[in-house]
Amino acid sequence: MKYRIIGDSCTDLTEELKKDEHIYIVPLSLDVDGRIFEDNDDFDQQEFLKAVAASPNCPKSSCPAPESFMNLFDCEGDVYVITLSSNLSGSYNSAELAKRLYLEDHDDKNILVLDSCSASVGQGLLVKKIKELVEQGKTFDEIVPIITKYRDEMQTKFVLESLDALRKNGRLSGVKALIATALNIKPVMGSTPDGQIQKLEQARGINRALKLMADIIEKDAINPAEKTVGIAHCNNYERALLVKEEILKRIPFKDCIITGTAGVSTLYANDGGIVVSY
Repeated sequence: MKYRIIGDSCTDLTEELKKDEHIYIVPLSLDVDGRIFEDNDDFDQQEFLKAVAASPNCPKSSCPAPESFMNLFDCEGDVYVITLSSNLSGSYNSAELAKRLYLEDHDDKNILVLDSCSASVGQGLLVKKIKELVEQGKTFDEIVPIITKYRDEMQTKFVLESLDALRKNGRLSGVKALIATALNIKPVMGSTPDGQIQKLEQARGINRALKLMADIIEKDAINPAEKTVGIAHCNNYERALLVKEEILKRIPFKDCIITGTAGVSTLYANDGGIVVSY
């Protein structure tokens, strides 16, 4: 079966999907005070977290050039591209430009560029779903509306151990971050339908916040018995297991996957952060 799924490097995958010959990742680069970390197989998460913790500034990410996507379009079969939310990165626009340029000379090629309106394991779930649909024998024209609807129904929530990332990127004032840290307040964040970030609730203590997130997920999960819940963790697998337990005792999801965060997701989640998509 000939097809290719391409994700930018905010796409967090299971170990099984990382080994799949049909799946390719286009790396972003991360800049911490002029020090560049390539978000590829050589990414050193521990070194990156140390650099971020030592810096007063917010790390910056650089989206891939259109050529990075175009180079992967030369293959047999249909191509599906999944990107980080266009409200968080220019990766989607870069992939769209690559598609337009490529189709000028290859107008018979089927290429879908899908804005995940999410990040991390949310992108991973979209990759997983496309793979399942292709292997079920669905055609490109059948897959596009199915995966778009799946994306539109998908929700993403996350809880952060540290508010430093929100403070450094201007989403939370220094005073609020200081007070929240002193009171051990942990926000439960979520994505809007267009892929922006919003605060939903808060709790004192990380475990209470994680349980509160599970309560929120219970209220807005759509057709959970037909879907997989994905959990991504930044450097804390035990916490991911706790979240899995809290979610599955509340909600009958069909399946659950756990992934670690790669570079871009680590930038957003920070050390100890948990991201859940479903």
